[in-house]
Amino acid sequence: MAALSAGTVAPDVPLRDMEGKAFSLEHALKKGPVVLAFFKISCPVCQYTFPFLERLYKAHKDHATILGVSQNSKADTARFLREYGITFRTLLDDPDTYPVSNAYGLTNVPTIFLVTPGGEIEVSSVGWSRRDLEEMNRRLAEASSAKPSSLFHRGEDVIDSKAG
Repeated sequence: MAALSAGTVAPDVPLRDMEGKAFSLEHALKKGPVVLAFFKISCPVCQYTFPFLERLYKAHKDHATILGVSQNSKADTARFLREYGITFRTLLDDPDTYPVSNAYGLTNVPTIFLVTPGGEIEVSSVGWSRRDLEEMNRRLAEASSAKPSSLFHRGEDVIDSKAG
């Protein structure tokens, strides 16, 4: 499963969000680390992953930026966000040519990148990985000198990994 690996500089490819506003990775990194989570609405592993990413967003929204990057149309993406309770900003890749997904070397979704304020990919995760999400949570907390909050609830049955 290919994707840009940790240690690679993250491409700053122009994107627009659901409201049509332009997004710049360079600008977002001025706030702190950025998590980019690429997805397709029909992907069952994406459907499983995104509610946990919402928890990551709620834990770190004051000092990091968590973003979805949809490979679907705006209308289909809006339905997905409503259905799964996703409130973090979501960007739209072109569903015909996937310029941003291609720039990041995607072959599978979900693919999630943690990008440092310096623009380097610190964690590159393909599919669902509980360990990778916990690592992102830990690193985001460290970046703000906070203690990592728990992403998983006591008694919750969370699988360790699943291919995208």
